[in-house]
Amino acid sequence: MCAQEKKFLLNIPLKVILTDEGTSHFMSNNKKLMRIKLADNREKFGISLNNFSPISVQTMILLDYVKNIEICMPEFVSKRQEVMDLSKVVVYSLMYKQFNHELFSRLVNCECVRKYNRSNPTQILDEQTQISEKELQRLMPNRASVIKKAKKLILDPVWKEIMANKNYSPEERNLYLLMTEKFLDRMSSISWFIVTRFAKDEGFPQIERELRTKLMEYMEKSQLAEYISLMVMELALSNENANLRKKAASMLNGVVENYDELLRDPKERIRIINQLVGGNSTASVGNRGKLEITLYNKAGEFEEVKASVESAIVAGSKRKTLVDFYSDDADQNLGLSYLSYVDEACKKVGVRFESMVNQFSNDLTATKLNFDF
Repeated sequence: MCAQEKKFLLNIPLKVILTDEGTSHFMSNNKKLMRIKLADNREKFGISLNNFSPISVQTMILLDYVKNIEICMPEFVSKRQEVMDLSKVVVYSLMYKQFNHELFSRLVNCECVRKYNRSNPTQILDEQTQISEKELQRLMPNRASVIKKAKKLILDPVWKEIMANKNYSPEERNLYLLMTEKFLDRMSSISWFIVTRFAKDEGFPQIERELRTKLMEYMEKSQLAEYISLMVMELALSNENANLRKKAASMLNGVVENYDELLRDPKERIRIINQLVGGNSTASVGNRGKLEITLYNKAGEFEEVKASVESAIVAGSKRKTLVDFYSDDADQNLGLSYLSYVDEACKKVGVRFESMVNQFSNDLTATKLNFDF
């Protein structure tokens, strides 16, 4: 279900802009950084990748090494699955980070932890606590086996509840079973320390409740990764087709009446693509709980794009799911219609979503999608 399990390497040109922590890490390990020019003409230090493991990108995001990710290609059709996989990796990574942040905050405010803090003022466990991995290994000598038992204790009731919920479709049920385990697999070491440290405490049921509540909350949010990846891809293709139509019109100078029909011819499409400057898709992942996706269109008409995006949010749709809509209308330009689905899905799970269109110059339009998890 997760993108990183589908293929070992993704083959797309990726620009990774680093945070201060990421820059320090790479420089301390004698890794040379590049000065990278972004779509909005800013220049930042980072690294450039072509063939890369999705899990390596996810690891960098979880370590707070990544500020922005940008893809720049003349066309997206041939790399459709790779772009969608990368989108899901970014969204899942952000969710894992936010899940850990919110969960730890809940755990240290449980009564049994607060009682422990009152009795151990020199070893307080609160939101400011930082314990090194080396120290945690010392404090948890049988860590692997203890965590394995704790995971089963936590997951069994959650999985039973998922399987018993008749409102979930088979696809949702499979996704939720998978994602609850993945969120626990990526749970921070210090949270596991608290769970195992108080496993035999009379106040442990509160810890269990907090953990399961947060797990179920993010389990339902996880479906947004698929929605967002589909929407990003369709918006990218919408921009791409607009660019191709404009380029074809300038190349053929009115010779062809129906440019959409022309672009459906693979040979003609490739010929026009070879004349294009690349389009861009950027994701900003540095802020806690916030994701900003920007799609740049170098041939877009600003007012037309802006009006289309705004009307799409108002229009909505009566179809049941985004996946149904995607399957039934695959031949249509669905990008703007997806905005309604994502907006509705975000409201359902308490994620704030905003979309807007900005113009940087006469030929550069940016569609921005902001998510606050």
